[in-house]
Amino acid sequence: MFNGKNILITGGTGSFGRRCTATLLSRYKPERLIIYSRDELKQFEMQLEFNDPAMRFFLGDVRDESRLRRAMQGVDYVIHAAALKQVPAAEYNPFECIRTNVIGAQNVITAAIDAGVQKVLALSTDKAAAPINLYGATKLASDKLFVAANNMAGRDGARFSVIRYGNVIGSRGSVIPFFCKLLDEGAKTLPITHRDMTRFWITLDQGVDFVLTNFQRMQGGEIFVPKIPSVKILDVAESLAPGIDLEFIGVRPGEKLHEVMCPKDDSHLTLEFEKHFIIRPTITFFHDEMDYMVDSTGQKGEAVVEGFEYNSLNNEHFLTVDEIVALNNICK
Repeated sequence: MFNGKNILITGGTGSFGRRCTATLLSRYKPERLIIYSRDELKQFEMQLEFNDPAMRFFLGDVRDESRLRRAMQGVDYVIHAAALKQVPAAEYNPFECIRTNVIGAQNVITAAIDAGVQKVLALSTDKAAAPINLYGATKLASDKLFVAANNMAGRDGARFSVIRYGNVIGSRGSVIPFFCKLLDEGAKTLPITHRDMTRFWITLDQGVDFVLTNFQRMQGGEIFVPKIPSVKILDVAESLAPGIDLEFIGVRPGEKLHEVMCPKDDSHLTLEFEKHFIIRPTITFFHDEMDYMVDSTGQKGEAVVEGFEYNSLNNEHFLTVDEIVALNNICK
């Protein structure tokens, strides 16, 4: 569905954007693939890596609505990946996070509607479900904006949906590169916030595949949640440095022990499919009655039981240390 199409990725020089670009170019023949980001050095480095004639590089910030309007001219699909994501940084710089993650989201929506974009998928996070930190709260607000945007667009306008998933193995700012840096510098201990901590775990390739697949599935207004494994933070440390001493430093500002992707309070809205969940919108769109029980590819879902919650602690699938080692090697 991407052959001959014009695709724009906000935050396109980040870990997701680079891998998504590589995947799109290897599988499809887009007319234009536009990288929209504010870092000129990363764009220069990316130009050296990707010299496909479809590539376009557009300097700009999602805080700048007029620049987004210009970038989206003639665009068919938008992947919104730009965000401020570091939990402690957001706690200490809350309004900067709001300006990018909330106001920036609304700018993307407005520009996409005005430019006649067909579909927009926004990347979210498990931290947006029952948030306790500023980053999660801004992404929840962003999710609500993208869902409600289907009403703003009207019956024949753009369609907006959201992708929510957990920690991406090896992405910038994640725990594995941090631990590896400490080990490379000769660290004899690894800092662990809490011995009981668990997280959802997904590879960058899995995240990209899930996003691209849901361009086909989406009807507008859904929050897509993949079924992915969990890990124990102690097992992550063991996978990198077996037997190393651990220093327990306490939970950081705004951090949870366990992450949630489908909250209990949304169980009446949650549908389970073979490999993913859908959280239906809380609002009814004036232009149509959507049947989310059957997606655009014909897959059928089932309502979950009342009170169901999909979190990293009650997950049925936990990776073993050996499985984490194997994934670490693949993602290097």
